Amino acid sequence: MGWLLHRLRPAWRELTRPVLRRRRIALALQGGGAFGAFTWGVLDRLLDDETIEIETISAASAGAVNAVVMAMGLANGGRLGAKSALERFWSRISRRGLGSQGALAFGAAAGVAFDLSSRVLSPYQTNPFDLNPLRDLLAAEIDFAQLRAAPPLRLLIAATHVGEGCAQIFRESEISLDVVLASSCLPLLHRAVQIDGESYWDGGFTANPPLLPLLTSSKARDVLIVQISPLHDSEPPRTAPRIVRRAAQIGFGSPLQGELQALAALAPLYRGPGAMLSPLARRLNRLRLHRLAAEDEIEDLAHLDPLDLDWSFLQRLCDGGRKSASAWLERQGGAVDKAPDLRTTGHRNVTDEQLAGH
Repeated sequence: MGWLLHRLRPAWRELTRPVLRRRRIALALQGGGAFGAFTWGVLDRLLDDETIEIETISAASAGAVNAVVMAMGLANGGRLGAKSALERFWSRISRRGLGSQGALAFGAAAGVAFDLSSRVLSPYQTNPFDLNPLRDLLAAEIDFAQLRAAPPLRLLIAATHVGEGCAQIFRESEISLDVVLASSCLPLLHRAVQIDGESYWDGGFTANPPLLPLLTSSKARDVLIVQISPLHDSEPPRTAPRIVRRAAQIGFGSPLQGELQALAALAPLYRGPGAMLSPLARRLNRLRLHRLAAEDEIEDLAHLDPLDLDWSFLQRLCDGGRKSASAWLERQGGAVDKAPDLRTTGHRNVTDEQLAGH
């Protein structure tokens, strides 16, 4: 009998092991150049928590880069593979020292102020061969054919259609190197990216990140917005470069603010009588929005350079992202079976009106 119990003990332990309950979440990742290292930190911390399952990501610019790098890591090596892929990618960016004139300013809208006030030549003149180091880095890290064939999660990548001036959302089945380059294409640094004969610029101009498409595509109840473009400035800018930088920050932050305001305006409709007859209304009624803002962790973010790729600066941003995500997870109570109240974000950027009913 003793030998039988010995043989059965491992199977019994497996049968009686507590089932790990996971909470599915969707992520909305904003663009903002080197500030995207903050998002790297957020993702790194979320990947540590096995109670969190990332179902869908919508993203633009640097957010799109983080999204596809993480997706490739997940596809090849699970959570640990994704963490390694993100760290390797950001390390390579820093080692190459690609900033300002080096033109790896993916999504660094605010950083365009480095010479925007005096620029008179376009990239069609200054970069006749359309050199873009980000292209080489992405090509080395990402097997886009593999991602399209077997994506580990849903992806919604935003680019701006130049001719129509509107957002174009590319799904995981459409992801390519050109799509990610289009999503991060600043027109003062790079030529427009051509996809199927159409010209595209940075997605941050029109959807930074795309929120409403995410809400209709994802079934996750919880949506976490990672905002890295500064909304606030401690003092009014008075010099030309600072004025231009601040104007760019406001411009690239406005798409997200507009979508949040639209959700708030729709609240009376999807909470009204008969709203439960609409699948979209039911979706919005059960939705819970959260936001982590880099400027809440990084002091004077609006005055820092989103083209700064110094490794110590990137690590500082990453550490800030990990800290912010850890605090968020702690506020949620850790394990999902504690059913925390997820309506409170603790960040001033989400108003009570914006969260009403979500």
